[in-house]
Amino acid sequence: MSSARTNARKAAVQALYQWQMTGQSLVEIERQFIEEDRLKDAQKSYFTELFHGVPKNLAEIDLALTEFVDRPVDMIDPVERAILRIGVYELTNRLDMPYRVVLNEGINLAKYFGADGSHKYVNGILDKVAQQKRTVEIKSRAQSPK
Repeated sequence: MSSARTNARKAAVQALYQWQMTGQSLVEIERQFIEEDRLKDAQKSYFTELFHGVPKNLAEIDLALTEFVDRPVDMIDPVERAILRIGVYELTNRLDMPYRVVLNEGINLAKYFGADGSHKYVNGILDKVAQQKRTVEIKSRAQSPK
């Protein structure tokens, strides 16, 4: 059973995918998701934060990805690109969320939506971004007694 926040991420992946592929306005896509009741099991406020936060911070997110991806961000599979963008958004803007949660959610989204093996790619990239963006959290976790 998925949590409301996990369902918000799933819906955000789908909405961002649609935005990336069609260029429709965020308002129009969000309206479709609400009208089609695609957010009924999702935390709507978190869906809205992710769906509007990623495009609003796109330059910063894509710059962070550029350091660690093996091709231009626009050449990454659109599903993986949406998942990576959500992960980078959460790593940089949701410091209240442990980085391991962000990585696990990204991996699970890639397993759910992505091609075979895409979860390994997503994990590798998000882990590198986390090493850069969450250095203090990672170091303090490594030093705390198990």
